[in-house]
Amino acid sequence: MSSKRPWLRNYPFPSGLEYPDVSLYKYLENSVKSPESPALIFHGQKTTYRTMMQNINKVAAFMSDRGIKKGDRVALMMPNCPQFVFTYYAAMRIGAVVLQVNPKYTARELEFLLSDSEARHLFTVDAVYSTVRQLSGNVNLKEVIVARLQEIEIDDDVTWYHDILQKYNPDPPQVSIIPQKDVAVFQYTGGTTGFPKGVMLTHYNLIANCEQLRATLTAWRATKNEQQYALAVLPFFHSYGMTVSMNKGLSSGDALVLIPTFDLETVLTAIKQYKPTLFPAVPAVYTLIVNHPDADKYGIDAIDICNSGAAPMPGEVMSSFEHKTGAKIVEGYGLSEASPVTHTNPVFGVRKAGSIGLPCPDTDCRIVDLETGTRELPAGNEGELVIKGPQVMSGYWNRLTETAETLRDGWLYTGDIAKMDEDGYFFITDRKKDLIISGGFNVYPREVDEVLYEHPKVLHATTIGIPHNEYGESVKAFIVPKPGESVTGEEIIRFCKAKLVGYKCPREVEFKES
Repeated sequence: MSSKRPWLRNYPFPSGLEYPDVSLYKYLENSVKSPESPALIFHGQKTTYRTMMQNINKVAAFMSDRGIKKGDRVALMMPNCPQFVFTYYAAMRIGAVVLQVNPKYTARELEFLLSDSEARHLFTVDAVYSTVRQLSGNVNLKEVIVARLQEIEIDDDVTWYHDILQKYNPDPPQVSIIPQKDVAVFQYTGGTTGFPKGVMLTHYNLIANCEQLRATLTAWRATKNEQQYALAVLPFFHSYGMTVSMNKGLSSGDALVLIPTFDLETVLTAIKQYKPTLFPAVPAVYTLIVNHPDADKYGIDAIDICNSGAAPMPGEVMSSFEHKTGAKIVEGYGLSEASPVTHTNPVFGVRKAGSIGLPCPDTDCRIVDLETGTRELPAGNEGELVIKGPQVMSGYWNRLTETAETLRDGWLYTGDIAKMDEDGYFFITDRKKDLIISGGFNVYPREVDEVLYEHPKVLHATTIGIPHNEYGESVKAFIVPKPGESVTGEEIIRFCKAKLVGYKCPREVEFKES
């Protein structure tokens, strides 16, 4: 066993975990130990665990009243706010499937997700309702539920979120859920085809990943005897924020300080006010804090543990951040298809520079040859990283071919090239798949190229990732204009911004003759 899995020789985490055979809602309900402790803090307002659970059940009762049944998709297009949490777990309560939607998506991107998932109910906020109004008649929405965050007037016939909390009692009907079979979340991820695919994550997948992450922090938790505050700056609609911040945080009894939109001053002020010990983020966020001239004045030394993922962590940023804060940055790795976390460095123990760490408990990993994907390679050799574990998805929604290509004999083929050293630490060295990572978000060039080709003056187009100081990578487009046409880079960027979320849009455009 240990020769092929050397990480087990001196494994710093508990192994052989037990995973509760319950729904994700029940998992949360069973985790509540101090009902009057704060669960959510939003713009200074605290919501206790008791009130949070009551509101979850009120929204679940509303969903049931509206005819939303087990397996129905419910679109959730919100930033980090209490209503996101209520809606997400309400869907878990009645067995509905949450369709995660970035609130910054354009109408084009939203329309595809709604059509592909066949979602009929959309929960959103007033600040982004203007995007919803741009949807064409091709989307068969029955109802749009809007939460007030900015008091923006809306004249359309919508259902207001606050009315649900006032009118409904917290007593939804009981629904039987089979955790290993029933899907909880559609987490859409891009693809080389240019069309996003809905990753189907079951209740069991998400609970397993929570238990795995909690196990990696067992030794640190043992040093604490009071409630911990966690800064929830990672967006919950992203698989990383959903699991590492929201699901793990709430199932651990933490108080989540919700940051709806990233702003450096807001983040630093929240650190100063609440002194969070837990701060999961992406490298771009740690870079901004390190480079802030007055960061020390905000009490950043309160931070203990930082989970870093979604993009490679520069060694200089890690050492500078840890020196300034006294915290430990625990770099890891994951992908939406694995709920998402598969690897992490230990809090106490060996952390190797540039490594994504060791496999999480009950996670098996191999490095296989790039040609066939069937031959396991010895330590030190580069190949494709493949993963097996309880957090691995059940498949892609309505994508049988892509599912068969990605899941083979229970192994998840990540598309990332990696190597394992003699101690079982893994290192990502390259990408097999065509991918740009900008600020922790995946950008598939084909999706951007599809938009570029829609421009009436573009003959040929291609997209690449280029280095960026803050975001790790940004998008650059190369354009060949149609004969006789004149077009500027600003015009191309403006065209993309109307059809794509900001991080997918080119920041640079270079024109070529061929």
